[in-house]
Amino acid sequence: MSEERSETRSESRFGEFVLVRRHEHVAELVLDRPKAMNAVSTAMAGSIAAACAALAADRDVRVTVVTSSHERAFCVGADLKERNSLTDAELVRQRPLARGAYTGVLELPMPTIAAVHGFALGGGFELALSCDLIVADATAVVGLPEVSVGVIPGGGGTQLLPRRVGAARAAELIFTARRLAAAEAAGLGLVDVLVEAGQDREEALALGARIAANSPVGLRAAKRALRLGHGLDLRAGLEVEDAAWRSVAFSGDRAEGVAAFNEKRKPEWPGE
Repeated sequence: MSEERSETRSESRFGEFVLVRRHEHVAELVLDRPKAMNAVSTAMAGSIAAACAALAADRDVRVTVVTSSHERAFCVGADLKERNSLTDAELVRQRPLARGAYTGVLELPMPTIAAVHGFALGGGFELALSCDLIVADATAVVGLPEVSVGVIPGGGGTQLLPRRVGAARAAELIFTARRLAAAEAAGLGLVDVLVEAGQDREEALALGARIAANSPVGLRAAKRALRLGHGLDLRAGLEVEDAAWRSVAFSGDRAEGVAAFNEKRKPEWPGE
């Protein structure tokens, strides 16, 4: 592994359960509630949202990789023990806080990668689905089992899963609440890169470093075009693309990229 991928330049903690590490221009958002297999409590949801807000405001971050500190799980979803103790009124008040965690990851302006091993279930899989790319190792088990406990996927699953695998396949997976092992998940397109056991974090950070070598202005604009254009008819989608192109065409990054190409050197992106 290269020095850029292996060296942690700084660490910041958000509450008790979320850690952000910086590896050059790649930020690693670590789910760090190992005693509960990263079950998302109210406090942890608030910390994820706070970490994402800080990352979104940091123009030096070109890629965010979401990882887990637990050896056997990425995240097992909502903290059902906590949910069981909540009154109806408390659950209503908690809902915006819970949503904030998932929308925080989903709305990060830079490319995002989830590094998944072990269980990624319910809200845990929704956190991964909120990322642009999912790297999973051979131990991964994914699924949206919410209907088996009387609710529905509420962290974006009913909207994000069909965008990956189509409406009928998403319906089958959500209605049956079944869990999928890594190989089947990769075959159906639920994850994008399948690696050997224990290699998900290393591969996700390596992929993040390769992406981060490119223009930060270009990366954010490309993500914006991909996200906003999805689901539109072709003509409307091309207008979204054109608007994104115009936002970068006269940028410092574009000027530097063209100059570096012609001078046969590595670009030094100004990020503006």
